[in-house]
Amino acid sequence: MWVKILCGLIFYRFVRRFFYEDDADLDLDSSHCDSLLAVAKRLEKVYKGCKVYVGLQIPDPDSASRQNIDLVLVTDQEAVVISVKNVSGFVSVDKDDNWVCTDANSRKTERFPNPVSETKRLVPILEEYLEQRGVALPQGYLSYKVICPNPSTSSVRSEFFPSEVITYDKLAQLKPEQRSLYSKWIKGALISRNKKTQESFYEKLNSVLSTAPISDRLEIKGNKFILGEFVEFKGKQDDLQALRKIKRSKVSRFTVQKISMFGFVHPTVQVVYARRDYRVEGPSWSSQTEEISVRSSTEVVFQPQNSTRSRKYKLSSVVSILLSA
Repeated sequence: MWVKILCGLIFYRFVRRFFYEDDADLDLDSSHCDSLLAVAKRLEKVYKGCKVYVGLQIPDPDSASRQNIDLVLVTDQEAVVISVKNVSGFVSVDKDDNWVCTDANSRKTERFPNPVSETKRLVPILEEYLEQRGVALPQGYLSYKVICPNPSTSSVRSEFFPSEVITYDKLAQLKPEQRSLYSKWIKGALISRNKKTQESFYEKLNSVLSTAPISDRLEIKGNKFILGEFVEFKGKQDDLQALRKIKRSKVSRFTVQKISMFGFVHPTVQVVYARRDYRVEGPSWSSQTEEISVRSSTEVVFQPQNSTRSRKYKLSSVVSILLSA
């Protein structure tokens, strides 16, 4: 009997390892993106008519690299650079101005650079990028905030969190009909110009941000999302040959459909071609679809954001990938 049970467990782990990614890794990779999308959804609900841009990759001339910006909230009154820190436990600051998060149960400690200082540093980088693309922001129009959406985040001293930090309680208190009562955390910066000029400025700002570089977005079964960079496909040579047409310069998104559980039927990748039309201002795409049949053993190599190594995800666990231009 025990031999049968042991053999069954071994077979189960083999099948799980072969056909699925490790759940712990998926949770680790997707938790940050899930937090960003949840906060973005909350802000869009509160600030009707606003735009929230997720996962921007803004070029920084000083470092010759791209800087990650979690969220940029744009209302008809101002824009806000937002960093989302899904930390838990008690937060304090060490002598080097790092945040130190200590879990109340496990006493496990995590230390990372002060997110308020890090987010403040992103403001002039975004301002310079917008100016280079023809959008000169009025002084004080762009501000910054750090949102901690985890309800278990707290501080030993209630006065520790500066005004730029929005905790779970403050975020939960924001309501569409009462948002003016909590406007202190989003400083108003009205533009002193006529309505027509203000609307033109607002439209141009959104047009530039909607075409700014962003992180690729990988969607995994279970409604999980991962930000990062699509690297390549791995698999049989004939499958790779068929998938060669999926290039960043041509494809904005592809979805995966018709996948059997144990791989007896080849999965079908529905490729959505989307070519940018540079003759018009803002994002414009001419699209067509094509289905490509490949083996279920085909893998997607993806580099998650803030990770030092690429990961392989079986095509059977992938729902879609959004590729940045």
